[in-house]
Amino acid sequence: MSRIAYVNGRYLPLAAAQIRVEDRGFLFGDGIYEVVYVNRGRFVDAEKHLARLERSLREVRIAMPVGRPALEGILREIVERNRIRDSGLIYIQITRGAARREHVFPQAGTRPTLVVTARALASFPKDVDTWATGIVTGPDQRWARCDIKTVNLLPNVLAKQAAKEAGAFEMALVDEAGMVTECASSNIWIVDAAGRLRTRPLGHDILPGCTRAALAELLAGERLTLEERAFSLDDLRAAREVFITSATSFVRPITRIDGATVGEGEVGPVTRQLFAAFSRHVQGGLPNAA
Repeated sequence: MSRIAYVNGRYLPLAAAQIRVEDRGFLFGDGIYEVVYVNRGRFVDAEKHLARLERSLREVRIAMPVGRPALEGILREIVERNRIRDSGLIYIQITRGAARREHVFPQAGTRPTLVVTARALASFPKDVDTWATGIVTGPDQRWARCDIKTVNLLPNVLAKQAAKEAGAFEMALVDEAGMVTECASSNIWIVDAAGRLRTRPLGHDILPGCTRAALAELLAGERLTLEERAFSLDDLRAAREVFITSATSFVRPITRIDGATVGEGEVGPVTRQLFAAFSRHVQGGLPNAA
């Protein structure tokens, strides 16, 4: 079965779906995107993802092309048309629309472009030990508003490619002060040398991850305390445990950094506990919109 895409009011085979050559997302990266993980019909953390989408649009002054109820209906329809029965990923992209190529905003009334696609994914990982992976480190070369989920991802692409070429899954990004911000496509957490669970506080320098937020809400039930406090590259390398979070990495253990083992080189107890907690959340352990 061919995949189906939604483009500006029409459901089309992916191969036939088109946007205009002068779309500002193509010309300038003038757009916002969001992803939602689907597990057996459940839109995981949908409220968080759609709220972040709306916030990002406000920050760059792009109007929502449809209302929230209509968008939620499109998401349900795209999942159904693509026959996603187990695990899948919905991708939403909204740009400022198509107009003559000029840096300034197009004239009022220009219609934003809305594209929604969906694809099946492998089932949620059952074995945390085989889910573990490695990362490398490198300089953070992104722009100053990483809290906006924009389609301007060239620095992230280069970082992910460098990680792949080094045999790693991700790159942890380090700012000019030697502090870790986040990874190219995920937030990063540590259990530091003193046993404290830490992740960088929210700000313009990191994306406010929806999985990050959902996991933080689970901590009280796990009797764990989080310190939202920045950590250095040295702290990262000395950590007892490291893991990353995102809509597709979920809670993913990191057991190697730049080729060196993290802690004992195995998934640590806190990471193991949080992976299990998030697995229950994905299966419906907490209420969820959509």
